[in-house]
Amino acid sequence: MPPAVPARPTTTGHLTDLAEALERFTRLAPTIDRWGACLATLLRDGGRLLAAGNGGSAAQAQHLTAELVGRYVEERRPLSAIALHADTSSCTAIANDYGVEEMFARQVGAHGRPGDVLMLLSTSGRSANLVAAAEAARAIGVQVWAMTGPRPNPLADIADEVLCTPGARTATVQELHLVAVHTLCGAIDAALGELGPGPGPGAATPPGAAAGPGATRRRPEAASADPAGTAWSGRRRHA
Repeated sequence: MPPAVPARPTTTGHLTDLAEALERFTRLAPTIDRWGACLATLLRDGGRLLAAGNGGSAAQAQHLTAELVGRYVEERRPLSAIALHADTSSCTAIANDYGVEEMFARQVGAHGRPGDVLMLLSTSGRSANLVAAAEAARAIGVQVWAMTGPRPNPLADIADEVLCTPGARTATVQELHLVAVHTLCGAIDAALGELGPGPGPGAATPPGAAAGPGATRRRPEAASADPAGTAWSGRRRHA
């Protein structure tokens, strides 16, 4: 069991915890920038990001995919990202037929392709359905990246890449995960701006992944007339 967290005044203590943890979190900036560069190449070249979490972490994971399919700050083409927990019909059907632990693993098997990335968010790193999803992903050649709280935890142990967020309280870890989501989106956009034209949507075989059963080839007509992705535009809406 983790050590008990000393009680502090509700508001002041919460903000103090967050400020202290955020100062330590800045040391993770190089990892976030590296993740952003990797995802920019993957998504530009037709790869896909799958994401999942439970409870508040589900909201954070869905926030990440929304920023990629829509946009974060700059205009760019949409990027392929799926929040697995957002498909309530699939989640409830799988949970009913196979058990809650298989809720994400089965979807990974359906949507994941070699070279894609599965991003799993968990404050504890101990959710059985996320660990099962990680195992399913690794079995089919999908990379497993995780955002968790402090080590040790099972999800950090099984992931190919992990961002272990400092924080003694669950709330603090979850708040830093939102910072990680936003800074990761910024890093992806920055890296996309530096990359040259890529195959774009329609290239279903990600970088470094061998074409295999189920892999589709990019059709010539799927090439974007604006390969850098700068022509995407629309009426700006505010949340």
